[in-house]
Amino acid sequence: MVLRLPSLPSRKERVLSIALDLSRPGLAAGRNAHVLHRAAAPEFSGWLEHTRPAGGCARPIRLTGTLAAVDPGTGRIVSEQHTDELPDRTLYKACGNRRESHCPDCAWVYAGDAYQVVHCGLTGGKGVPASVGRHPVVFATFTAPSFGAVHHRNVRRHTCSSRQRCDCRPDPCHGRRIAGTCQHGEPAVCFARHDADDPQLGQPLCLGCYDHGHQVVWNYLSGELWRRTKQAIERHLAALCRRRGIPFVRLVTATGKIRWVPPVRVSHGKVAEMQRRAAVHFHVLLRLDGVDPDDPDAIVPPPAGITIDDLEPAVHTAARQITVTTPRHPDRLEGWVIAWGEQVDVRRINTADGELTDDRVAAYLAKYATKSTEVTGHCSTRLTAATIGDYADPEGDHLARLIDACWRLGRPTHNATASGAATTGGRQGHLDAEPNPYAGLRRWAHMLGFGGHFLTKARRYSVTFGLLRDTRATYRRTEDDDTTDTVTVAILTYIGAGWLNDGDALLANTAARQRRESRRIGREELAHEAWLIGAAA
Repeated sequence: MVLRLPSLPSRKERVLSIALDLSRPGLAAGRNAHVLHRAAAPEFSGWLEHTRPAGGCARPIRLTGTLAAVDPGTGRIVSEQHTDELPDRTLYKACGNRRESHCPDCAWVYAGDAYQVVHCGLTGGKGVPASVGRHPVVFATFTAPSFGAVHHRNVRRHTCSSRQRCDCRPDPCHGRRIAGTCQHGEPAVCFARHDADDPQLGQPLCLGCYDHGHQVVWNYLSGELWRRTKQAIERHLAALCRRRGIPFVRLVTATGKIRWVPPVRVSHGKVAEMQRRAAVHFHVLLRLDGVDPDDPDAIVPPPAGITIDDLEPAVHTAARQITVTTPRHPDRLEGWVIAWGEQVDVRRINTADGELTDDRVAAYLAKYATKSTEVTGHCSTRLTAATIGDYADPEGDHLARLIDACWRLGRPTHNATASGAATTGGRQGHLDAEPNPYAGLRRWAHMLGFGGHFLTKARRYSVTFGLLRDTRATYRRTEDDDTTDTVTVAILTYIGAGWLNDGDALLANTAARQRRESRRIGREELAHEAWLIGAAA
């Protein structure tokens, strides 16, 4: 079967096309000159091929140094080249930023990897056994508690076909509350029926009544809350195994010691999503696995006595019971209580209604893996003492008060207990040994207190990002020549970030979009031809 992919236009056609596009009013004259000068140069095709690894990147990394081809058998240098001999006398590398707001192209690649990581944990593939598709799995959503009344959009009964394009009529925002004003004189009710894009959504009804300090501390320690919640889920399932007479598994450690472990473990894939009120909540895939006594790292089905009907109540029980009492702080000597909100949703996937499937869940988590704080309206780099004044204000809006709370609670202090204890269910453990256990809030003030990864997984859940990147790099090295028997050793130094000018950025990004479009059309043609063959059979 031969597939004819759409070919890229010739250099002359690209120059003419770009020249026509740049003739439109409103574009900078300097960019026009750079584009026409670069595209008309004889070495333009070589420059496009040279920038291909970073094509589409918003701020590529520029490197200088030496590239040497080494024979892996003898260690002899076969050839050597300095970046001064390359176009622009530099080597371009994509920045690899996962945030869509910073670099859409690199975030697109990251989202594709995230999809594979999540999807392989549900269906198998890329080294994960296909038997995981028969393991019990639930999709759980853990939300933050209320820190004060905020404007929200509540639709009690959806009649729309897609929640992404929901046009259902919402209920009044806070119409059922007792009419009147709060202690700060602000209205305690809101009868508005907010649209989905209403900027008031997520904003407190009263900034003075809202507990901004508690929210940033919750964001800061939400990862610890999740860790203990997962431990509680596994303890609940282990207790079920004891009651039902399911024997524990005998394992021999590397040091020769014998351990008896529960016959079931929980593997998870988790993504954090920032809500409009600037509190994170977690979407988690929880998969039941068994334990192989001969190979503890193997992914095997759970014992027959533990099913998905046991996993769902275990998640709800752990979410209700687990709390974390934080260490003392001069602003709050009793600490804060960190717990999940009342809205804990646990749903099964691949059910008869087809609303939650493997593909949809994987795509959903991959999408939010590229997000950050953009939905709140705040997006900045790490804040310092020189820049905090531009964002923090104790009398400002919602976001300004949250950032101020991070900076205020994370200030140096020696009044807090050095070994502040966190209690959970009567057990004690140390959260931090610093004089101020909340010092990290200053480091993550630009993230409104949340310092965790936006996508995490259990070690045995699926493949890793590193494996996917290594596979892609190996494919690219052998794509043009599969007989390569040398290894490239590079000694490179960072010299800057970003394209040399706007014209180069436009040319490289346009070529990258054309290549992506060509691959997309090719995949669609292959899928269509496979469908035709299947229909004919």
